Amino acid sequence: MNVLKNRVTTTHRKLAVSAAAAIAALGLALAGCGSQGSTSSSSSSASGSNGSNSAVGKPLDTAAYDKIIAAGSVADSSTVDASTWASAVKKAGVLKVGGTKTSALFSLQSPDDNKVRGFDAGLSQLLARYIIGDAKTDVSVVTSSTREAVLQNGTVDSVFATYSITPARMQKIDFAGPYYVSRQGILVKSTNTSIKSVKDLDGKKVGVQAGSTGPQVVKKAAPKATVQEFQDDSQLVQAIKQGRIDAYVVDQSLVLGDVAKEPKALKVVGSGFGTPDPYGIGLPKGSDAKPFVNAWLKKIVADGTWAKLWKATIGDRTGVTTVPKVPTIGSLNIK
Repeated sequence: MNVLKNRVTTTHRKLAVSAAAAIAALGLALAGCGSQGSTSSSSSSASGSNGSNSAVGKPLDTAAYDKIIAAGSVADSSTVDASTWASAVKKAGVLKVGGTKTSALFSLQSPDDNKVRGFDAGLSQLLARYIIGDAKTDVSVVTSSTREAVLQNGTVDSVFATYSITPARMQKIDFAGPYYVSRQGILVKSTNTSIKSVKDLDGKKVGVQAGSTGPQVVKKAAPKATVQEFQDDSQLVQAIKQGRIDAYVVDQSLVLGDVAKEPKALKVVGSGFGTPDPYGIGLPKGSDAKPFVNAWLKKIVADGTWAKLWKATIGDRTGVTTVPKVPTIGSLNIK
């Protein structure tokens, strides 16, 4: 991911303004969510201090990221022993995680050292360190359609994958959290001028991830749109670039990550829309993992680790200067 150059084309300036507006909307939406420990800074702006988006496309500071993970707390033996789920993870010596390796802000594998880094990846590594004493994870790549299955069949111990909490999913698995809240965003080709907001999706070909909440969201917001389902984010981005679909609707945090990877080819239009979308950590149904992981989440919020990780992986790379408040952990009154 390359840093935006100072000399940009007129089209690229329009992209910058659009992405910055979306980022600001995301920051404001998140800042209003929940009350689990105030982690907000004193900044009054959710974007850069001068309103620009010069941070979009900024690469992750891997040294700072690795330092945060290495400083994560480690549970005492009695805390781990009290949980059957955590004890099994510690005995195995690795936390098996269902996740992704292509999400720029949340979970991206580096071509340099093959390590997976990002906000979700960092949380999983911090949890592994808390249980095992070593931030060792084994990531199995999942899609929106396979996340419940890998928990149900025991392939993984947990799922960290911008995983929206829904009543249907709660019938099949347990969720810890929520630990983050997003809304829906719209991704289009950078040269697209026909779509400026959700109102313009009617009559357009709109891509969504199979197994996600996308089809229902688009149907409600733009009932005359033609919905096409794809397996993952990379397929949808290619479809946008190739003109096979007009727009891609998914959690705003993901489309911002796509723009961060390819700021010349893609842009976010409009502001976040729809109901708040809480993210949770997927866990095996009926295990004692949920109370253990919720207690750990509260701990990293209280000691500032959550905020440091968010700033390193998202804030510093998108120009958002206000650290959002974390939603109330353990509040799963999802409708």
